[in-house]
Amino acid sequence: MKNTGFLTIAMLLIFLFACNMPKENKKEAELFEKGTKIENSNFTGTAWLNMLAAPDSLNTMYTGLVTFEPAARTNWHSHPAGQILIVTQGEGYYQEEGKPKRILRIGETIKCLPNIKHWHGAAPNSEFAHIAISDRQKGAAEWFQPVTHDEYHK
Repeated sequence: MKNTGFLTIAMLLIFLFACNMPKENKKEAELFEKGTKIENSNFTGTAWLNMLAAPDSLNTMYTGLVTFEPAARTNWHSHPAGQILIVTQGEGYYQEEGKPKRILRIGETIKCLPNIKHWHGAAPNSEFAHIAISDRQKGAAEWFQPVTHDEYHK
């Protein structure tokens, strides 16, 4: 009987001690790594690319995770076969030429029609990431001028 009481008290102390232990600030594991910093003139600011599925002789489609630092963005560009964007992190923008800028949030999907000039990137105070899916069968993306400060902030 004395052993049962001792074990009960011991278990209660262990439970109380465990509940009061400081919690570690661990960042949740990301599904995909950021990838490689993009080092070309088709972006303003810092962005990374993790090519998830490259085109090959069997499949001309490609999929990449693009992660933007706050305010980073693509230049104006278009895709001959169109493009699909799936937002996976943060808040960002998408704009087609001649249309108002749209705010994008995690979970949203954008279908960019073929040959429609557009840009996308992070909001000023948010890192932003999306999965981009396209096809190179009709040719590579065509890149144009950078998005101006006024266009970005409009």
